Parts: sequence; structure tokens; C-alpha cells
Amino acid sequence: MTSGENIPESAKARHYKELIVWQRAMSLAKLAYQVTDHFPPDEKFELTSLIRRTAVSIPSSMAKGQARYGARGFLQHLSYPDGYWAELETQLLLSIELGFSVASDGEEPLKEFDELQRMLHAIIRKLASGSPLATRHSPLPSGEAKDSF
Repeated sequence: MTSGENIPESAKARHYKELIVWQRAMSLAKLAYQVTDHFPPDEKFELTSLIRRTAVSIPSSMAKGQARYGARGFLQHLSYPDGYWAELETQLLLSIELGFSVASDGEEPLKEFDELQRMLHAIIRKLASGSPLATRHSPLPSGEAKDSF
């Protein structure tokens, strides 16, 4: 399928919150906060802050891109998470090497990186082929709380 013409309107994402990859990236960001909760207090403004900011940047860039009112802007912002994932992976591995966390703390996020990258690249391929997948920002469906994640 080379365009979004054969995709039923009901199946197309109208808002970034409907994208499973965004939802899972939000879960990953929450996990980053949990992992860094027990880092040494003197790391609060160093590695803890870096990990948290990087993890938040992943779903944020997806949301910002989807709100750009077009596939081109969305595609541009969807390229950023790959870099953020590499940063976050490096930061988590460093936290393990420094003894701030144990290897098992990094297992779940590291596994999630691979899956999220596959999902994101599938979206990029769809958009690049002309499929209109969540290419403009739209209001939340009526009745949905604005702050629900």
C-alpha cells in the first residue's frame, strides 16, 4: 500500500496520544524517573537530570512533530527520537557502570528501545510513502480528559 487511501478513516490516528509508539514512549519516560529515583543525591543535577530530560524528549518530539500540520514536519521530528534513544541508552549504561543502578534496572528500558525504534521506523515509512498518519494536530475526542496519559 503506497498511500493512506485504503486505510479507513476510523483507523487513522487523529492525535499523537492515539499513537501506540507515543504511549509507550511516555511509559518509558516514567520508567526513567523510577530508575533514577534511587540515584545518589549529588547526581540530582547531573546524570539523573540528563536521563530524565532525554527520556521526556522522546514522546515530546513525537507530539511536537504531529502538531506541525503536515507530514514533512512530522517526519522531521520523528527522526529525533533515534538520537535520544542512543543518548538514553548510553546514560543508562553509564549509570550501571557507575553503580547507581543495577543491570536489571536497565533491562526493561533497553528492550523497549528496540521495539519502539521498529514502531517509529514503520510510521516514518508510512508517512514517507504518502500515508496520512496523524499528520495534523486535532482536538481530543469529546469526553476524554485532557491530562490523561
